[in-house]
This record gives sequence, structure tokens and C-alpha cells, in this order.
Amino acid sequence: MGEGHGALEDMVKATGFWTGKKVFLTGHTGFKGGWLAMWLYRQGALVHGFSLEPPTATSLFGTAWVSKSLASDTRADLRDFPALSQALAKAAPDVILHLGAQALVRFSYREPLATLATNVLGTANLLEAARGVSGIKAIVSVTTDKCYDNKEWVFPYRENDSLGGHDTYAASKACAEIVTASYRASFFGDKHAPAIATARAGNVIGGGDWAEDRLVPDCVRAFIEGRSVELRYPDAVRPWQHVLEPLSGYLGLAEALCGPDSAQFREAWNFGPDASGDATVGEIARKVASAWGEGKVVTPPMEHRLHEAGLLRLDVTKARSRLHWSPQWTIGRALDETVAWYKAWHAGKDMHAFTMAQIDAFAGGV
Repeated sequence: MGEGHGALEDMVKATGFWTGKKVFLTGHTGFKGGWLAMWLYRQGALVHGFSLEPPTATSLFGTAWVSKSLASDTRADLRDFPALSQALAKAAPDVILHLGAQALVRFSYREPLATLATNVLGTANLLEAARGVSGIKAIVSVTTDKCYDNKEWVFPYRENDSLGGHDTYAASKACAEIVTASYRASFFGDKHAPAIATARAGNVIGGGDWAEDRLVPDCVRAFIEGRSVELRYPDAVRPWQHVLEPLSGYLGLAEALCGPDSAQFREAWNFGPDASGDATVGEIARKVASAWGEGKVVTPPMEHRLHEAGLLRLDVTKARSRLHWSPQWTIGRALDETVAWYKAWHAGKDMHAFTMAQIDAFAGGV
């Protein structure tokens, strides 16, 4: 995957579409949501956040002062329909970007009902609440590449492949896709109704992620503490990309949904890397260790491992051909930018300015 600058990234940067737009963003205290809130603010949007408290003691939300990017900040649960309805009505948004979710596979084994309630009922609550608010032009509901019925084959998954899920997290996201499609068909079919699409992204990396049981945060925590990082599935293949890559897709998709040809974009979309962005967990961990400068990677024996996908790839042909979206940073560049972020944080630098600088570099094609 060579570095390039796709037409969709140019559109996101140059059109001025987001200036003055009111955006209702769920999950803004999370990793991807925090980056998206800052990027939207950078483009002049009025961002109304709805989320639980940051999921970890140290968070992108806190370290990068994401609160500076918000027009309003509601802390509530997607499962709380009255609170969600009230916040949405008060924001009266032009666009809804739904990133709020229980996003961890291993947590879903410990708390399956909470995962299903948040990801399935929470999505339904949002769509139901949106029915009662006028003026909404577009809704992008973010799920995951795990929503596919993973057959562990070498072929990358396309948007029309079967949905499924071995673990509760994957199943919840497949259900969220089905719920969204049903609401689109049942209640948002009119051409004047909000245009709804779903977005499926691969594994994302980037500064500010401190979630448990995620590879890069696990590496950073171990290296800072002088420990070796222990890998559960070193040979598992994933489609890796910097967090700004799928976010550029979400923003461009939302713009397309608001455009004169919105009907042709009201469906599911993959946003992932080219084939060269596919790599094993072990390969990524070793590259992070090398970029950090100190750190070791080990694979301890584990007799009772929870099931996780061994091979998963995405086909982004549709996004390339119809949205004119393409990946911008190579996996090497993505890893360098990610490690640079964590090193800057560890050195006590201004992480709001540092994060904004990385956003500017990406948006400017640098």
C-alpha cells in the first residue's frame, strides 16, 4: 500500500461541508470517538457528545483535552432511552455519527448481556429517538469487520457477505447491522427521511487507546513498565490501519448521504487497509517494540484461550469505486505515528496540540 491521497480525503478536507454543522456523536469519550470529535471541531462542526464516562482511568479524552472540541457533553447510557431522546432533541443535529458501543471481544465473554444491550438495543434506541427529531439529514452507524460470518478463509469480506458472530461482541454487531437495515427499510425509506448507512472498519491503531486486551495499548503498558508483552494469538491476521483512516471514511460517507445522490449510499460500507495492511499480531507487536526502542514480545503457553478470529480481511473495492475513498498511510507510517504519540505523552508534551498536529498531517496528505 503506497501512500496516496484519496479523493474522499480531499473532499473531507476541502469542501467546508462541516462548518457550522451540528453533529450528534455517540461514544465521544472513547478512543475513536475522541479522535473524531477533534477532527470534526477542526473542520468547524458543532459537536454534541453523548457517552458514558471514559472507559479507562487514562484516556484520550483526558490527555488530549477532547472536551475543548465539544459544543455539549452528555454523560449517559445508550440503553437509557429517555436520556438519549432528550439529548438528541436538544442537539437537533444535522448528522448523527454513532460510535458508542461495548467494543471489546474478551469483555463480551464476561458480560454478554451488557454487550448485547449496549450494541443492539442501544443502536435501536438511537434510531428510534432519531424518528422523533426533525432536520436530521444523515446517520452513520459504525459496527465492525467482526460482524461477518468469519469462515477463516483467505478471501477478504465484501459488504454483501453473510453476517454472523462466534463471540457475543461479533454477534451484537451483526445484530446492529440487521436492526439498522430494518429501521432504514421500515421507517426511513422516504426520500426526505434521514439517509442511513453502516460502516465496518478493521483493527485500528493510534495514540490514546488504553483499552484492555488491545495489542498496542498492551505493548505500551508493558514497555513503560519494563515488562515483556505477552501475545495470546501471535499468528492471527487482521486488517490494521491508523484510526484516522476509517474516520475519514465515516466523514466522507456522511457527506455523500447528505448529497443529492444520497439514495445510492444508504447501505453498508467497508473501510480497511489495502492487502499490505494485513499483518499478524506478532508482526505488529514486534514492529511496535522496535519503534519504541525497548521491549520484548513473548507468547506464553495458554491452555484455555477464548476463541478469537484467526484470519480476517476486508474488501474495500466498493468504497474505492463509489466513494473514491482510499487508504492514505502505510502500516509502517501508521505504527510510527502511533508510537510517536505515546512517546510524546510519556514525555509530558501537550497532547491536545500533538493530536491536532497528527490530524492536520493526515488531512493535509503530509
